[in-house]
Amino acid sequence: MAPDADAHLFLAHDMTEPARLSLAGGAVAAFTRRSPVKESPNEDSSAVISIAPDSGVLVVADGVGGARAGQQASAIAVEAICDAVAESPEARPDSRGAILDGVERANRSILELGIGAATTLAVVEINGDQIRPYHVGDSTILLVGQRGKVKLQTIPHSPVGHALEAGVIDEHEALNHEERHVVSNIVGTEAMRIEVGPTVTMAARDTLLLASDGLADNMTEAEIVEMIRCGRLAKRVQRLASAVDDRMRNPSADSRPSKPDDLTILAFRRT
Repeated sequence: MAPDADAHLFLAHDMTEPARLSLAGGAVAAFTRRSPVKESPNEDSSAVISIAPDSGVLVVADGVGGARAGQQASAIAVEAICDAVAESPEARPDSRGAILDGVERANRSILELGIGAATTLAVVEINGDQIRPYHVGDSTILLVGQRGKVKLQTIPHSPVGHALEAGVIDEHEALNHEERHVVSNIVGTEAMRIEVGPTVTMAARDTLLLASDGLADNMTEAEIVEMIRCGRLAKRVQRLASAVDDRMRNPSADSRPSKPDDLTILAFRRT
């Protein structure tokens, strides 16, 4: 077993400022808040899982299928990964097997609910200066250098995401596309698939970001990168969350995106 595993879970939270946590020899700023235009609970769930002094796991799940179903699904996914990581053998050099097992468990459990629940999922495993992404759906995983170089970015599992990656549409068209909300791969379906990315080296001043689509549906990549690439981590996350909230509440006449939604951001830097 992994006796040192310790998880901080954020389930249906509605925060006003980021939580500051330590993880894998670095720092995490965690923020999650429900959509500013609804009274129902936040359907996003997230977790910061510490395994050892130099290793950990970050998780963001964005529930779909309505308030009750979405919140249940995202919570099940996050808790399943936390449980699987805690149960993994202490001698294992990484958490790949535990993460994959956790996602599979979550998929089965959500299907067994029988209420049409589902969730997207973004997970990053951290081992020293090495990170590896895992994702299902359209939640964001982004690694940015201090000068703004994008070193890692997941491709959303959606028709619009794949069209953008292929160059069929540009970012402006993607942000304003009428099918932006359509996701082609989610946890809670028989056809669910897990995309495992390559191991990437993270430099000391790089910023790793995981977020629900409340972020990417309201801010361009350039705007996100500029806000999180440097500066005090918690302040940068607070600034980013405030900018997103402003977009959600105040549609403009210049075609800037404005799509109210729950918002979750986990940002990590090595120190």
